[in-house]
Amino acid sequence: MLTHLQVHDLAIVSHLELECHGGMTALTGETGAGKSILIDALGLVLGDKADVSLIRVGSARAEIVGTLDFDTVPAARDWLVEQALDDDGLCIIRRLIVREGRSRAFINGRPVTGSQLRALGDLLVDIHGQHAHQSLLRANVQRDLLDAYGAHLPVAEATAMAFRAFRALDQQLTELESASQERAARLDLLRFQTEELEALAMTATDIEQFDQEQRRLSHLGHLQESVGHTLQLLSEGEPSIADQLRSAANTVGDLAKIDSELGESRDLLDTAVIHIGEAAAGLRHYLDGLELDPAALAQVEARIVQVHDLARKYRVSPTQLPELLARRQSELTALEQVDVTLDDVRERRAGAWQGFMTHATQLTTQRVAAAQRLSDTVTQAMQTLGMGGGRFSVDCEPLAETRIGAGGLERIDFLVSANPGQPVQPLAKVASGGELSRISLAIQVATTQYANVPTLVFDEVDVGIGGAVAEIVGRLLRRLGETRQVLCVTHLPQVAAQAHQQLRVRKETIDGQTHARIEALNDTARVDEIARMLGGTEITARTRAHAGEMLGWSG
Repeated sequence: MLTHLQVHDLAIVSHLELECHGGMTALTGETGAGKSILIDALGLVLGDKADVSLIRVGSARAEIVGTLDFDTVPAARDWLVEQALDDDGLCIIRRLIVREGRSRAFINGRPVTGSQLRALGDLLVDIHGQHAHQSLLRANVQRDLLDAYGAHLPVAEATAMAFRAFRALDQQLTELESASQERAARLDLLRFQTEELEALAMTATDIEQFDQEQRRLSHLGHLQESVGHTLQLLSEGEPSIADQLRSAANTVGDLAKIDSELGESRDLLDTAVIHIGEAAAGLRHYLDGLELDPAALAQVEARIVQVHDLARKYRVSPTQLPELLARRQSELTALEQVDVTLDDVRERRAGAWQGFMTHATQLTTQRVAAAQRLSDTVTQAMQTLGMGGGRFSVDCEPLAETRIGAGGLERIDFLVSANPGQPVQPLAKVASGGELSRISLAIQVATTQYANVPTLVFDEVDVGIGGAVAEIVGRLLRRLGETRQVLCVTHLPQVAAQAHQQLRVRKETIDGQTHARIEALNDTARVDEIARMLGGTEITARTRAHAGEMLGWSG
């Protein structure tokens, strides 16, 4: 529900704030006062295309801020959470139109796109009239509304789920059949590749160890020479490092007998002598184990060449060859079992299609019955709304098999003829905005307990009507206001008198500039406004009395 609307520098509105309440609210005022500007402002908040010509003369930008309450609309709450735009139950939409640059939009302070605004707006507000936000013009909304009206939403959901299950199996079968066509060639290739890779018989660890062994064997001569030289320095040369350390340790040991502070240095030298001896022993053992073996080196190098050749061939690193083998083996197994899999998927696909058809046929039967009831109800309502002889029809047109989908076996179209003798045509093609609004009103009243959008806006639904028809329109709007928030722009006192509350929009001139103002009317001011709507600028006692009587109708 819309709870607050702020408008800055839009058309003739310099600054305007509107507090909105539940029930039916009538927006009245003289022609050109700016009533429809409020509807335009709300449309911009909901994602309508921005036009810089809407910016007030002399201003650099226009700004509209709308606050909405979505406590009764779980779909809107879920959408905000999904888009990471929720903020503790708040929904504040801000739209900026700038004269230089691009329009910008924000939900709860976060920048969003126009498509996001429209997606959220479709869940929260329906604007009825010549506006883009009239969801009743969309085929999917008409279908969902009929399903809700007929109380067969569970069957519709079961049908959609059954079709999605069939579609998944259908796509799987298509992929398998496509793969089967190339199966023989692919099988030959996979068998060759797996045999080639299996012949390598090496793990990633084996490959790394072979690399290390190849490096060791190819540097044996260098290792022998360097280790032997190091042994000479440490213990086998004259004088060796070990001999010099022992001499130094003995000298410091003698001095430590004179000065005990040298004891720590003596201990460190003794330890160094021991470590040098252990290092020399280890190097001697290593040197004794080194043996030049050209045959072993050749064998290792041959294996390394084999590994690198395969890695280049398959365009992977050497250590990735075992992983590649596992993938090829898995694909080979799957292809070898493809015949069994194909038969299984074909059988499951056929079962899924039969299950879908069972649900969809049941849904069709229920839709046809509900379509007739809804057609009769709305047609009857049209007779009282200034469209005598008009006709409303819900068409359930069977779809070609190639177009059948999650929505069922038929396309749902709302068709209407506003005048006697004219053929019905799609609701979206009705030319008159006033007729379209009244037809929409009739549909909304017939289906109000099934619809989910909490705020309905009717922009001049009284075009071309008057008298008793206008009163009926007002009563229908009031009835909608019992369960929904209804905002209605009207010129007719019969409609305005039915509202739970009334707002007056008026123009005034300040310093040569035109400004639009809006005010909530108390009981006395409301009598005056209804009287003005009845009798023009001169309000007489008779028109005031008549206005009071009309307001009594809504009490």
